[in-house]
Parts: sequence; structure tokens; C-alpha cells
Amino acid sequence: MISQSIEGELTIYTAATEKQRLIQFLDSEVGSDRELELNLSQVSEMDTAGLQVLILMKNEARRRGKILHYVMHSKAVLDILEISNMTAHFGDQIILT
Repeated sequence: MISQSIEGELTIYTAATEKQRLIQFLDSEVGSDRELELNLSQVSEMDTAGLQVLILMKNEARRRGKILHYVMHSKAVLDILEISNMTAHFGDQIILT
């Protein structure tokens, strides 16, 4: 499984840059692994623009025949997912620590 992480804000101010970086991550062809993992533990702040990026990445991965897992959700990420009622939509395991 190929892993990547997001550090810092995932907000309207960083969404475009993060989107481009994550698209490159989806395009990575390391080995024949179709499963990708995005670590969200270091996301310090997130808004609905960040949520849109996460939704886009899941859809883009699926379109490219890959599986993208979100792991280690930070409190900022969990707060937005809970407020927007999107936790179950992503289908990733949420572990509360």
C-alpha cells in the first residue's frame, strides 16, 4: 500500500495546492499496488473546501481503478465529517483515541 499524508490546514486557503499534490499521489505508479492510504492525523484545521477535496479524491481514485483509504483522522477532520454527516459516506474505519 502506498501512503501519503496531509500536514497543517486543509482549508479554502490550501485546498487548490493540496488537490494538485493529491492528484499526483493518485497518479503514482509504484509497483502494482492499487490501494492508497492518506494519513489525516496531522490536519490541524479543515473546512468545507477541505471536505470537498477529500470527496473529490475518493471519487477520482475510484475513477482510476484505485482504492483510497483515509486513516488516522485528526480531531479537525472528525469534526467536519460529523457536522456534515459524511463519516459513513467515506467508508473508512474511524478509531477514536
